[in-house]
Formats: sequence, C-alpha cells, structure tokens
Amino acid sequence: MDIVEFFQLSSGKWFSQRTSHHLTFKQTEGGQSELQIELLPKLDPDVIKLCEQYEMDPALALCGARVLWGGTMEWDKEKHTGNTVLVPIANPDKPNEGKLLREMDSAEKAPVAGRYIMGSDEALTLITEYETMYSEERLWFASPNLRLRTSILKQPGGFSMASFCSEIRKGVVTPPADPKAKSSVEQTA
Repeated sequence: MDIVEFFQLSSGKWFSQRTSHHLTFKQTEGGQSELQIELLPKLDPDVIKLCEQYEMDPALALCGARVLWGGTMEWDKEKHTGNTVLVPIANPDKPNEGKLLREMDSAEKAPVAGRYIMGSDEALTLITEYETMYSEERLWFASPNLRLRTSILKQPGGFSMASFCSEIRKGVVTPPADPKAKSSVEQTA
C-alpha cells in the first residue's frame, strides 16, 4: 500500500475513541470525536495553495486530504473543532517515504513539514519535529472499517504524552474495482 491508497482507505466519516496518558502529570483521560476525511486530487486549489506556502512545486503533490474534526475530552467537556489539509510529497529516492505538508494552525509561526513513512506492514508513521517537541503517530487498519492510531509527544525533558485511538467508520466501505480508484463510501449514519 502507498500513501495515496492509505488516504483513499481513510476517506469517510469516523467515530474516534481516544485514551491519552499525560506522563508529566501522571493523569489519564478519555475523549471522543467525529472525523470527516475527504481525499483531494493533486490539482485541488487547497493542495496547490499549501504546496506554495511550503515553497514546494505543486506538481510533486501526490494527492491531498481534508480532515475535519469535532470532539470532547473528559477534563473540560468543551467541544473542540478544527480542520486541516494534508499533502504528501514523495521522496524520489524512497517512494514510501516523504514530506507531509499540513496547514499551519494559529499557534505556529512558520510552516513545519512532517515526514511520513509507509511501512511494509501497511502502517503509516507520521513524524513532526519542532524546536521544542517531537511528535510521532502510527496509523493502521485492523479492517477496512476499523483504523487504529497511537501517538507520542516528546519534549526536552522526555516523553510528555502517549495516546491510543480506535476509529470506527460510520458507514460501509465498497472496495474499489481498481486499487488506484477512489473508494466509495455508502453512508449509513
């Protein structure tokens, strides 16, 4: 599986259940969210705009994904919402690795491109390194409608957070006839 196929399989509506372990404070909390993931063609205006923000040639984009989320965590019960666009750019020497461009959020001063590695085990690893933080996330499919995700955050003093998410598709996947074709999702929710 390559990253485009991973994004295709991820398209749709998901219910996410998260458990986070805040290692610094020795606390655990749960949370739930709804995700909407939409595959974007590489010529989508948002994909081109994001490439230009990172001063990357838009012709290098493999595809894009728009991710919208809304959810709550136990500690504050406040609804957290957001959205972002992701764009993978393959490493020409290692086609299963590359940069992952992400829209900047309001707290970021400059764009920081993450890295992705699509493993031979069909798991996607995302790595983002900031001046004071390291983030690593691993995503894989247990089945077409069950996606699992682990993540760690590390700061200069050591690991600060670890989390595990199970994501259940809200609908039924109809596998594409052609592996390069976009998956269609029949929504039942």
